[in-house]
Amino acid sequence: MTTLLDRTYKPRKLHSPLDIDRLISPFCRIPKDRVGAPPVMSKKVVATINSTGRQAASFIRAASAVGWHVRAQIRNREGLVAEELETLPNVELIEGDLTGPQRTPLLNRLFFGAKIAFINTVHWDDEVAIGKACADAAKRAGVAHYVYSSMPDHSIFAPDWTALPMWASKFAIENYVRQLGIPATFVYTGIYNNNFTSLPYPLFQMELQDDGSFVWQAPFHPDDPLPWLDAEHDVGPALLQIFKMGPNHWKGQRVTLAFEKLTPLQCCARFARGVGRPVKYVHGPIDIKVQIPSGYREQLDILQETLGVKRAPYFGPELEYPREGRSIWEGYRGIEEYAREVFPIEEYANGLRWMEEESTAPSSVAASEVDDGELEPAESRGSRPMTPAGRSLPLHVTGAYTPKSHPEGLDAEFFVGSM
Repeated sequence: MTTLLDRTYKPRKLHSPLDIDRLISPFCRIPKDRVGAPPVMSKKVVATINSTGRQAASFIRAASAVGWHVRAQIRNREGLVAEELETLPNVELIEGDLTGPQRTPLLNRLFFGAKIAFINTVHWDDEVAIGKACADAAKRAGVAHYVYSSMPDHSIFAPDWTALPMWASKFAIENYVRQLGIPATFVYTGIYNNNFTSLPYPLFQMELQDDGSFVWQAPFHPDDPLPWLDAEHDVGPALLQIFKMGPNHWKGQRVTLAFEKLTPLQCCARFARGVGRPVKYVHGPIDIKVQIPSGYREQLDILQETLGVKRAPYFGPELEYPREGRSIWEGYRGIEEYAREVFPIEEYANGLRWMEEESTAPSSVAASEVDDGELEPAESRGSRPMTPAGRSLPLHVTGAYTPKSHPEGLDAEFFVGSM
């Protein structure tokens, strides 16, 4: 039997993160008469790489919306996010791989005439070599403000803290950029809200229970705060403001892009309030249920030891959040709002249909999971998630990425996001 949800949702083809966010975020909505128009050169020419990633794509949409000319490197034009980027005005896609002999001419073309650049390297291929090559090309081109998405190396803070390998590469690139002396700012991003999924991927699975409730198991201590970020919704406008404030304001500092500071218990309580079902946190080892790349397994093993057993702060002991991020961008989307407004849509796009069922789980939030003593039970303060057509969905909770459209875009469907 065809339901109202089937009739109203499917024709909209909300398959990619960019599709979803376009529906929800009026900030970056593009007028129909501008979609597909040829790019118009402006005084602001910005370069990006790995442009189908969540961070870069969010920034590209925001920059495009305010009229900046974006020169965006992509590996190829396959995939839903690449298709989305092609529809945006003021966006010039440069197709090519950043490995091999073509790297230098490609980067020279990418940075030619660009005054600003947002660079987020990724962990496949030789990340450090690519990061250094990007910085060298930016210096040759005279880029006036170079923003690099970095992460900490925990081994510099304590002798018994092991560096997370995928973060240590970024930190090494950050140090190289500093040595070059180009005007640069370094953003440190929190955990993506989008990482949560009811699919069986490690670390951020919200596992659906028989009674309709959800369980998140992770090695983070229940009382240790973590930084949270809605990458698709908030990275773009935050970066716009960072660029507008300019390199002389930031003077090479590290800027935390995290808009909420929540313990795992607090996070689960807000999820429960947003989607109207219980979400339980279990402090335990990372449960790996699917085949994962060896490099990512090493990352997870060290994360479990350094951030879990040793309880090292996520960004290290020196960086403050979320006040700094909120001072840059006040319109952030918190995890409760994300769970209420976006999760059901993303899960539906992933082929899941839990939102069509009712839960038999109790609707109240356990006292141990109440957020700072301020959260009321989801039954009294929550609201039902809605379909794009405005139909109230049965109360449920989960979150997801969209297959084949993940931010850092692996060719396979395996999910590797910001930790």
